[in-house]
Amino acid sequence: MHHNSRDYFDIIKWAYSTYGNNIVYACSFGAEGIVLIDLISKVKKDAKIVFLDTSLHFTETYKLIEKMKDKYPTLKIELKKPLLTIKDQAAKYGENLWMTNPNLCCQIRKVEPLKEVLSNKVAWISGLRREQSPSRKDIEYINRDEKFKNIKICPLIHWTWEDIWTYIKMNNLPYNELHDLNFPSIGCEPCTSQVSDGNLRSGRWADKDKIECGIHVN
Repeated sequence: MHHNSRDYFDIIKWAYSTYGNNIVYACSFGAEGIVLIDLISKVKKDAKIVFLDTSLHFTETYKLIEKMKDKYPTLKIELKKPLLTIKDQAAKYGENLWMTNPNLCCQIRKVEPLKEVLSNKVAWISGLRREQSPSRKDIEYINRDEKFKNIKICPLIHWTWEDIWTYIKMNNLPYNELHDLNFPSIGCEPCTSQVSDGNLRSGRWADKDKIECGIHVN
């Protein structure tokens, strides 16, 4: 790694010593998420980790979460569901909202639930990396988040995709088996496709003019 290899760990330690129980890690259980969970578990055994469960995730993702719960039994891993079930959402906005209005679907199923999770937290942790996309290249370790009115901490900003996988393999961590099938970035099933061009995020909302779910956009 080209950066001071302890920086990221110092940031995590700083975050938990500063914010204690007032911080939450919003984890999507992608490759970065697995690394962060492992690192966080070394700092705070009972850290709160929230997965935004849209009810539209791949079976493989849910299986991975169960594996991680078994591996880190002291962590508080919570699956946070939106207020509307898929059925309610269909009744209110029409079937397959992710096709007709993906931004609204993400707003209802990801952004709003996260807002609720963060409403009583001072800070949150995210696995964003600068390399992931142009919209993420300026992210810092510690960011003021205008959208959720709190502090967003991103310990892995300098990690490369290769760094992430080196860590996973070295520590023999479970990971989403879809990663082995050319799915670098894994979100909800209807909006995630395989990648053929080597761009780490191009499999998300592939046929749409959309690169973010809205959580990381102010």
